[in-house]
Amino acid sequence: MPDSAPLLAVNDLHAWYGESHILHGMTFDVRAGEVATLLGRNGAGKTTTLKSVMGIVGRRTGSVRFEGTETSRLSSNRIARLGLAYCPEERGIFSSLNVAENLALPPAVRAGGLTLAEVHELFPRLAERADSQGTKLSGGEQQMLAIARILRTGAPLLLLDEPTEGLAPVIVQHIGSILQRLKERGFTILLVEQNFHFALGVADRHYVVENGRVVDCVPNSRASTATLQGYLGV
Repeated sequence: MPDSAPLLAVNDLHAWYGESHILHGMTFDVRAGEVATLLGRNGAGKTTTLKSVMGIVGRRTGSVRFEGTETSRLSSNRIARLGLAYCPEERGIFSSLNVAENLALPPAVRAGGLTLAEVHELFPRLAERADSQGTKLSGGEQQMLAIARILRTGAPLLLLDEPTEGLAPVIVQHIGSILQRLKERGFTILLVEQNFHFALGVADRHYVVENGRVVDCVPNSRASTATLQGYLGV
């Protein structure tokens, strides 16, 4: 892939749940090594965009290219094995398994996945809770585990859906520092967020989503609380 080409390029993406037309021509790109956010009100289509990129919606049309490869006709498991990792808002922790077992589940799709030692260095709490079942974890611990689990795969592109939702401020701050460290390690991150204060601290660019389409792209250097408040109506 040429250096100038985006790692992920989405063009005129439409998606449906049954008869409901949710995405109406989503177009954006994410460059290697950057953190980009999808910002918007509830129901704007942000989560559906991540699911469409991963191929886990009922129907989609348009183009999604990852490292120059068109993925719109591929199954979700083949898309994941190309090097995309999705962390859903509901986290998907296996409650009957302990922390160590959850971390052992993901297959390696590429070299460079984090070792257990590296995961524990990023998330010391997971080392302390290694024998605890998923049902015994706090919300913050579950979010740490969900992010740590996809880091084991070696996927260079991380799709994170509302990683700060419902978390205490100290945990939100910790998640922000983790994302900065992941960026320094070369990971590329597409982040769905409603917490624009958090987004301002971690992202390079912000895509504003309304009614299933991108209506603006705001570089973080030009972003401000007032700008994003105006878009989000808060």
